[in-house]
Amino acid sequence: MATVGLFFGSFNPIHTGHLIIATYMAHYTDLDEVWLVVSPHNPLKRKDSLINMYDRLEMVNLALEPAENIRSSTVEFSLPQPSYTIDTLTHLNEKHPEKTFVLIMGSDNLASIKKWKNYEILLRDYRIYVYPRPGFSIAEWEDHQAIRITDTPLMEFSSTFIRNAVKAGKSIRYFVPDGVLQFIENKGLYL
Repeated sequence: MATVGLFFGSFNPIHTGHLIIATYMAHYTDLDEVWLVVSPHNPLKRKDSLINMYDRLEMVNLALEPAENIRSSTVEFSLPQPSYTIDTLTHLNEKHPEKTFVLIMGSDNLASIKKWKNYEILLRDYRIYVYPRPGFSIAEWEDHQAIRITDTPLMEFSSTFIRNAVKAGKSIRYFVPDGVLQFIENKGLYL
């Protein structure tokens, strides 16, 4: 049975940090694959700050062209919005009974997991692989049976940083893959 890590995100836009996390999870853990699940609307984020989900998906696909064992997923595009992780997992388990799903999240998300819909069921029924984020303590979760803290390299920039840099007219080269940079420039995104 294949084990798939689900890395949920707005990917607004996808950046090198996301790719390093996905690569680490796909090649340095026991996961067989990593799916980057493009979320149309995260219930804990303002929807008006998001660009079109199809543009975000296109940037993910451009970034993943050379990737091994990593792919995009549009599963949440067809589910009610906002998307709740527990509902997406229920849907994926019905659609792919031959796969085991593991959640991938940053320590920032783990620190706020008690705000998530049915978080107790997530912690009971799923494993969660956590990558570090600066400034978020997860000490209370270190001994939890469902939680695996990974040694993923620490990334201290975000999609917000990228959007603000574009708006300020600053270079984002090397922060995003070349194909993503060209897409952002060609479509005039985040200006």
